[in-house]
Amino acid sequence: MLQAIGLTSTPRRDAPPAVDDLTFEAPPGRVTALLGAPGSGKTAALRLMLELDSGRGVAYFRGRPLHRIPHPAREVGVLLGDVPGHPSRTARGQLRMLCAAAGTPATRADEMLEVVGLAGLGDQRLGTLSVGMDRRLGLASALLGDPHTLVLDEPAEGLSPRENSWLYGLLRAHAAQGGTVLYATADPKEAARTADHVVTVDGGRLVADQEVADFARTRLRPRVAVRTPHAARLAAVVSREARAARRSVEVVPEPNGRLTVYGSTCAEVGDTAFRHGVPVHQLADEIGDTGPAAAPPPAGDEARQPSAAALSELPPPIRVRPARGPLRPLRYELRRSLGVRTTTMIMASVLLVSAALSVLLARTGGTPLPRALAAWPELLPLPPAALGAGILGALSFGDEFRYPALAAGRGTVPRRIGLLAAKLTVTAGFALLLASLTVVCGAQGLRLFYGPELLTVPANAVALGASWACLVVGCAWAGLLAAGVFRVAGAGIAAVLAVPVLVVPLVQKVFEAPSARSVTGLPGRLRELAWWQLPQEADRWVLAVARVVAQPVGAALALSLSALICAYLFTSLRGKVRW
Repeated sequence: MLQAIGLTSTPRRDAPPAVDDLTFEAPPGRVTALLGAPGSGKTAALRLMLELDSGRGVAYFRGRPLHRIPHPAREVGVLLGDVPGHPSRTARGQLRMLCAAAGTPATRADEMLEVVGLAGLGDQRLGTLSVGMDRRLGLASALLGDPHTLVLDEPAEGLSPRENSWLYGLLRAHAAQGGTVLYATADPKEAARTADHVVTVDGGRLVADQEVADFARTRLRPRVAVRTPHAARLAAVVSREARAARRSVEVVPEPNGRLTVYGSTCAEVGDTAFRHGVPVHQLADEIGDTGPAAAPPPAGDEARQPSAAALSELPPPIRVRPARGPLRPLRYELRRSLGVRTTTMIMASVLLVSAALSVLLARTGGTPLPRALAAWPELLPLPPAALGAGILGALSFGDEFRYPALAAGRGTVPRRIGLLAAKLTVTAGFALLLASLTVVCGAQGLRLFYGPELLTVPANAVALGASWACLVVGCAWAGLLAAGVFRVAGAGIAAVLAVPVLVVPLVQKVFEAPSARSVTGLPGRLRELAWWQLPQEADRWVLAVARVVAQPVGAALALSLSALICAYLFTSLRGKVRW
């Protein structure tokens, strides 16, 4: 069972709250419609229940609030708007990525594609899907974890009658298996036709909570809408003639000279108005939701209403909780990165540019072989491989913020240690692969154009390789962390470019300054400080690391990474303290 108790949204500036003390239940085994006109607060109520917006109140899913459920995707399936996926990702790739986030087998993706009727369209890009296909894919995403409760906002909006019928048939099948279904709609006829239970809201308040039969009988009665400057007179004569003819007719006066007549027809009301000489400005048959809007209490009742301060103290606060991290973060990140062509295109472009630069640098004869293999001319602040690794790192978090996949309708990504570790691992792997392929392609290009005699292994090949690997991995991590801090991929790319353009000149000035002290004997002093005995071979590695860091680019990357890590941790801790 889904229970919403005292839902109250945070008041907007100079405006009442979108949801005001809303309480209702959605029982299991039934389809519940949350009915309201646009702006009535039904979408805000769903977001409060899912802890996507802050406010007050509580929503229980089988007795537990959402943040107390260990695996929310296996308890609650959500569809709010369109599928927030990358346009170039395939439907199957999107579902497999979400399978890794929900901890379900990848085969579940193909099963759900078949359930929603997209079995033959698994390789179609999200950007090419029609509205109906997008809704089907969104429903498949909501059903991936086999949840007990489905929460959907306007699921049939923009669908054809045939797709509409299929959608509600699937929702009713889910309810028939014991699940709970709650969907928001603005169409009262649709609610009466497809739901078992209808909750009507207006102005953020509860108007009616009815079974569908009572809703159809009391709020969907046929009526005649009449507008006349003599409303009171016409109401009196219509009621008098109905009593004389012993017919059950109800006349309800409304503002602005409007009457609503139940139990009569346009012809009967029009004939009555003509016989008594009452001018009529509007006369039409209507069928729709006739529930009154929630009106403010009269002045005399204000003393009996609880104050806003007293009401805010009753329900507990609803806090915007961070989305749960993926249950299989490494698999999730691999599928997220490889599910689009961007990664492959960046790596291919970097390899082509690097190979061409290597051949051109070797032709001049004045470039050392390591720089030629790395395709790093003096005029470039960074080699193409390092810049490409930085772009891949920036997109790793930048695309995550742009196309959130871990929670529907949530525009931020959780700062989870598992997800961050997976992103660091995957970006480092891509960076090392890109660095290795750059050297291999450069070597093959030099061998092809100038022969094998040009290629000689330098004496410090290990140190050069370690420095090269640290450079590309550092750039990848700098882009990743900067995009995570500023929540945009452009900030990550800017951070990568800022290292050679801004930070390296500052570090060079520091190293160019005269030094009165030397670090000679550093390995020995480290051995004395260590509580365990370091092996003698560790001296060489310590010195190698010191040489790498002593290089201007290495020191600049170390400083930049340290600053970004501190900023990332600060923003993470600040978010935890806030909640």
